[in-house]
Amino acid sequence: MKRTHTCGELTAENKGKKVTLIGWVNKCRNLGGLLFMDLRDRKGITQAVVNPETNPELKEISQTIREEFVVSLEGIVNLRPDEMINNDMITGAIELQVTKLTVENKSKPMPFNLEDPKVDEDIRLKYRYLDMRRSDIYKNLKMRHDIAKTIRNSLSDQDFLEVETPILSKSTPEGARDYIIPSRTYPNKFFALPQAPQQYKQLLMVGGIERYFQIAKCFRDEDLRADRQPEFTQIDLEMSFVEQEDIFAIIETILKKVMKDIKNIDIPTPFPKISYEDAMNRFGSDKPDMRFALELVDLSEELKDSEFKVFSGTIKKGGIIKALNAKGQNSIASRKQIDEWTNTAKIFAAKGLAYLKMQDDGSVKSPIAKFLSEEEINTIISKTNAETGDVILIVADSAKIVNAALGKLRLEIADSANLIPEDTYNFLWVLNFPLLDYDEEEERYVAMHHPFTSPIPEDIEKLENNPANVRAQAYDVILNGVELGGGSIRIHNPDVQAKMFKTLGISDEEAKDRFGHILEAFSYGAPPHGGIALGFDRMVMLLTRAASIREVIAFPKTTKAGCLMTNSPSDIDKKQLEELKIEITD
Repeated sequence: MKRTHTCGELTAENKGKKVTLIGWVNKCRNLGGLLFMDLRDRKGITQAVVNPETNPELKEISQTIREEFVVSLEGIVNLRPDEMINNDMITGAIELQVTKLTVENKSKPMPFNLEDPKVDEDIRLKYRYLDMRRSDIYKNLKMRHDIAKTIRNSLSDQDFLEVETPILSKSTPEGARDYIIPSRTYPNKFFALPQAPQQYKQLLMVGGIERYFQIAKCFRDEDLRADRQPEFTQIDLEMSFVEQEDIFAIIETILKKVMKDIKNIDIPTPFPKISYEDAMNRFGSDKPDMRFALELVDLSEELKDSEFKVFSGTIKKGGIIKALNAKGQNSIASRKQIDEWTNTAKIFAAKGLAYLKMQDDGSVKSPIAKFLSEEEINTIISKTNAETGDVILIVADSAKIVNAALGKLRLEIADSANLIPEDTYNFLWVLNFPLLDYDEEEERYVAMHHPFTSPIPEDIEKLENNPANVRAQAYDVILNGVELGGGSIRIHNPDVQAKMFKTLGISDEEAKDRFGHILEAFSYGAPPHGGIALGFDRMVMLLTRAASIREVIAFPKTTKAGCLMTNSPSDIDKKQLEELKIEITD
């Protein structure tokens, strides 16, 4: 190696030692002929001093040094004067007295200040290789490595095999759009990049692997947001001869180990469990953040006969009425704030937001109070446990709209009122999701997860006549209101699979065309099996407290799924198109 030590390990114990360091010039300061430079590598920073009086041969070259030059330094480790010791750095007690200086490579002026936390994200993504030199990006990537190592070790200890599955696969449209890859050797035929290794990992179960995992690359052509990327990484698992509780125990073992190794936190297991129905009813979300209270309260029964037609009319149309007690928010509930809350509700298609403000004199202030009886107002106050200083927010609409609107308001209010405790990690399981979701545009049922998710056994008979109420053996693991991962027990019985396809409107011919390979495999003694996939990028994002998964991925895409660094996607050569039998049209 060109160096004897890194820039983050020299201490007072190395006093008088001759060493060689190499790295980037983090800062350089010329003070009366003395050149002070901070030399940086991924392990830390060491202060070095060039003194032209004691080493005149270094005078000329020292004057050429600029920030981000790559230099190698030989010298003697000296102690700093007591008043100059920096106790915040491992190397803060020493400095390197340079005896030899070599410029390994020069650097152009930086396109942005590496120390500026407010650099525009597009600039950072364009020069991602420079952005990585910033300590935060390195720390995130280091934690990503450590988490992956812990997960691999934990799964290996639990008798899992790591198996790689193909990237070039068959397009089986279900859910998000596929990324399509044209084949040169099979003109007018296409591969697809895998949205997940779902079918391959089930085929591994048919193959008798029994316990599989993979830190897998997945691809989805969908609109992006803070916790989504067109290519992402998941911890993919599949197991044979298991039930839900077995999978829960395995995942809890992994996550407990991760939290202990990475954050030195002992999390309690088993994780709490809540049904999908209960989560939606109480928190308006299938990924509830339960670090704070603020539960939704159903007022449908109490207000179904109200003289206020907005309420009673909603119930007659099959809707519901729910309230949220915004604890202590009366002091900020100005007209402007009420309008902001109302706009949030309207984002989710709510027609409006009713409210009751609990005044200091014990009265209730509300534009709808005149339409409600005294008994109805007292019932609302009682059921929401409202007190002086609270604001009761009410939405009346379909269950889907009410839960979505109040669920979002719950999070906004908890954040603004500082009700969410910091450095708290709340894990839980959400169970018994609906098996199917009704697509209004296509006027048919679609799989909420995927077509191989198994119904709860006692609900199988409902597939034909009551599909909306069929529950799935599906489960999500939630961390602080974020879906960390999801999975299910799979269908392995051909008869049940046929019923599922029929409910989804998939004909025998279509099923054979789209899923023939896996259905054929299932006919050769498929074992009972199930699995789960954890969002690896999301996990790292949550544990590093990063603002988005772009901060924990080495080379992320923009929110428009482009790469500013490589300027891709980009045009390709005409010859390549001809080889693929593809013609570009306007």
